[in-house]
Amino acid sequence: MTVSYVVSGFAVGLLVGLTGVGGGSLMTPLLTLLFGIHPSVAVGTDLAFASVTKVAGTVAHRSKGTVRWDIVKLLSLGALPAAIATALTLKYLGGISAEIGQIIRYSIAISVLLTVIALLFKGKLQLWLNAHPEKQLQGKNLTIATVVAGIVLGALVTMSSIGAGAVGATILVLLYPRLSPAEVAGTDIAYAVPLTAIAALGHWWLGSIDWSLLGSLLLGSVPGITLGSLAARAVPEKFLRGLLAITLTSVAVKLIY
Repeated sequence: MTVSYVVSGFAVGLLVGLTGVGGGSLMTPLLTLLFGIHPSVAVGTDLAFASVTKVAGTVAHRSKGTVRWDIVKLLSLGALPAAIATALTLKYLGGISAEIGQIIRYSIAISVLLTVIALLFKGKLQLWLNAHPEKQLQGKNLTIATVVAGIVLGALVTMSSIGAGAVGATILVLLYPRLSPAEVAGTDIAYAVPLTAIAALGHWWLGSIDWSLLGSLLLGSVPGITLGSLAARAVPEKFLRGLLAITLTSVAVKLIY
C-alpha cells in the first residue's frame, strides 16, 4: 500500500506541476474514493501535505518578487481565524465521527466543483474585468472584500483541504484583475502556507492526520512536481485543463452519490 501512496503522490505532483491546480482537489478525492480513507483523515493529511509543499513554492516566488504581501496579510486576517473556528466546530460536533465524515465528504464535492468552475472561467473573468475597470472594487470596499474572501477560503480549506489553489487564484483575479499571472500564483501560494499549517494543526488536534501516509505522499510528490513543472510547456494547456475539469466533475458526482 505504501508503494501505491508514493505513486499517487507522484501522479498528483505531476498534474500540479503541469496545470498549476492545487493538489487538494486531486489528492483528497483520490484518498477518499480510491483508498477508502476516512474523509476527515484524508483532509487532515492533505492539509499537512500542502503546508509542506507550498513552503518551497513561496520561497521561489519570494525570490522573484512575485508575492503581494499586502494582499497576503488581508487574506490571512480572515482565513486564519476562520480555520481555527472551523476546527473548533468540528471538534464540538464530534471530531471524526461518521456524521462529520459525511459532511466533510459533501464539502469536498462542493470544493471540487468550485475548482472546476475556476478552471473553466478564470481567464475569461480576468479579461472581462480588465475591459470594465468601473466594475472593480477600490479602497475600503476592496479591503473588506479581501478579508471576507479569506474567511470563506479559511472555512472551505479546513473542511475539505480544497480551495487554496484554483479557487483562491480565481478570487484573486476577481478582486485584483491587474495582478500578473506570476503575482496571482505567488500570492495564492504564500497566503496558503499559514492557512494550511493552521488547518493542519487543527486536524492534528482532532487526531485526523496519518503521518505514515503523509511521508509516502511527500516521497512521490516532490519528483512529480519537479517533472511536471519542467514538462508544462510541452503539453497543451487547454487540453490538460479540459481533461482535468471533466475528471474533477466526475469525482464530485461520485462523492455525492
